[in-house]
Order: sequence, then structure tokens, then C-alpha cells
Amino acid sequence: MKVCMVAYTFYEGDNRVRRYAETLVKRGDCVDAIVLRQERAKELQNVAGVNVYKIQHRNINEHLKIEYLLKLMLFLIKSFYHITRLHLKNRYDLIHVHSVPDFEVFAALAAKLTGAKLILDIHDIVPELFASKFNAKKESLFFRMLLIAEKLSIGFSDHVIVANHIWYERLIQRSVKERKCTVVMNYPDTEMFRRTEKGNKKSENKFVMLYPGTLSIHQGLETAINAVELVKDKIPEIEFHIYGKGTDEEYFCDLVKNKGLENRIYFNPIVPIEKLPEIICSADVGIEPKKKHSFGNEAFSTKILEFMAMGIPVIASDTMVHKHYFNEKMVKFFESENAIDLAEKILLLKKNEKIRKALIINSLNFMERNNWEKKKTIYLNLVDRIVKNQKKYGNAYYGK
Repeated sequence: MKVCMVAYTFYEGDNRVRRYAETLVKRGDCVDAIVLRQERAKELQNVAGVNVYKIQHRNINEHLKIEYLLKLMLFLIKSFYHITRLHLKNRYDLIHVHSVPDFEVFAALAAKLTGAKLILDIHDIVPELFASKFNAKKESLFFRMLLIAEKLSIGFSDHVIVANHIWYERLIQRSVKERKCTVVMNYPDTEMFRRTEKGNKKSENKFVMLYPGTLSIHQGLETAINAVELVKDKIPEIEFHIYGKGTDEEYFCDLVKNKGLENRIYFNPIVPIEKLPEIICSADVGIEPKKKHSFGNEAFSTKILEFMAMGIPVIASDTMVHKHYFNEKMVKFFESENAIDLAEKILLLKKNEKIRKALIINSLNFMERNNWEKKKTIYLNLVDRIVKNQKKYGNAYYGK
């Protein structure tokens, strides 16, 4: 099978896109990926058997709607050209488009019209995400236009994948038929994210909290920064390591500087996913501080599963989606946007080794049942079914 992954993302650090692509390669399929390019990165690179075409550079610094939209439209045009060119050369069986944005599926127009099947993979539900990002109300014209784009994009696709069950229910109510939609959660790959007998590489002289992810206001990092300020005197050895980029990076850096926490809180760039397990191993606690309102209340965090798989206790905000999948035996919850409550939970885990160990044991038991190795057949069976139907009912070329 020949597959093209298309995503407005940096391939190196996007575990969801990479997991699909590399899973297909491991079973013998041919996979190309069309993605963004980081500064000084090569335009074409083979990563674990995947041909990665990095067609557009991006600085994550957009604050205006038009600025963000123009970059998306440019990627749409460029990816249309590259997909069409490669499809005429390779004849893809499947184009797997990752949203955000939804309308990126139309980059596969020529490929679909000439036989390729099309999956739209909704990582983040776009109308709610953009409404949160740009402070737009659900009654606004902007939000209604995003809903129209969602419906058109889904209608153009052969099948839709959605990242959690809450969004699945939302989509089948407003934009897609149940038979055309499948939940595939962002499960960690246990070949990469797993606890080893050697144990974690922790420093005895530090208490390290870790957040790898997007640096944006709705992620709740301000709450975590404020909590570090509250506990710094009670836990003199505390450090908070942040890995990632985002539109609000400058805001958070200024906040840390103004609070005089430069020797407590450290900002680091996005790292390739291969390096993330080692970084997680060095942490004592994983932090997921997402805000509870609007989009953040429903956006499932893969970071939690990765921490759990590596045997790192997690403190997470009490969002609806977090509580949908986890309980207090697996994750220590704090009240979203409440720095005092988060500080108390940090102190609790620092002082109580018994609680930390219980969280780790229960998390590892959960991950035994919920990991990519156990769940990847959901995706593979879906792909095979779509392409099989294509070859059975498609044009003469695909009927051979």
C-alpha cells in the first residue's frame, strides 16, 4: 500500500503522525509525509523508513487570525502541488490528512479524483480550538464559518478519525454520520515509552517537574509557574523544565523573569520524539495544567499517557476529558487555574512517597491495557477496509 501523510506540523516532534506512518512502514507499506520545516532542517529526509517532505518553514508566532490563516493557506497550496506531483508519480492508495486545519483535506483534491481514498484525522476539534485561540464566541460569524468548513471537509473525506470520545459524540451530532467516524486515541508506543529496570535517571539533589507541549495560554502554564513560585521556599531543590514552542512563549518567559524564577524554571526547544523518553526519565513529576474552560476542557493530553507509561506520577487539572479517562488512583488532580491547589498537590507528592508509588503502579496497570501496541489494529483494520473497498469498487487501475 502507498500512503501519504499530510500535516501542518513538525514531523520530528509529532508523535501521532509519526506513530501512524512508522506503523505502516513496519508492516511493509510505503509512506511519504508532507509537513512543516524547522529552521535549518533539510527539505527531504528519511526518518525510520518514512520519506519526509518539509515544504514550508514556520515560526510559531501568530497572534492575529489573518496571519495564522495566511500561513495555513500557503501550506494548503504548497501541499496540493506536492501531493498531486507525488501521486502522479507513485499513485497513492490513501491520503491521510491530519487536522488542524480541517480544510487541508482539499490539498488531496486531484489525488482523490484520480482514485486515492482520503482520511481526515481530527487531532483538535477546529471550531472550538480557534474560538479559544482568538477569543471568538460560538455565536460569532467566525465560529459559524469554521463549522461550515468542518462539515465540508468531513463531507469530502472518505472517513474521519477523531482523537477522543467526547469529540466523537460532538461530531456525530453536528457534522458526520456514526459509520463514517472512528475514535483513535493518541496512545504511546510502548517500544519507545516504557519503564525499564534501570530506573529513571533522577538527580538526588533536585525535584524536577516536567511539561513537554505547546506554549499557549489555554495550556495553563501560567498556573504551573505561579505554583512553582508558591513552593520554591518549601522545596528549595525544585526545578520546572518546559519543552516546546508556541505563540505565547514570550509571555511565559517574561512572566518567569518578572517573578525572578530563572533559576527554577527552564525553557527548552521542541525535541525529536526519540529524545523525549530520556527527558521524561529525569523527571520526578509530570505536570498537565490545561485550563478547564472552552477548548481545553475537552482536549485530551497525550503527555499524561507518556508520563504514565514511563512510570512518572502525574498532576493534572480537573478537566472534563481528564476525568473521563482517569481517576484519582492514577492521576492526582488539582482545580484548574488554581495555583494554590496545584502547589499543595506538588508538596503532597514531594513529601509522600507512598502516594507517588501508588499512582505509578495504577498508571502502569492502565497502560498495560491502553497502548499503541494493543490498539494499533483499530487503525490498521480501518485503513485496510478503506483501501480494500477502493480496489474492489474503484477504477480499472485500482481494480488490478
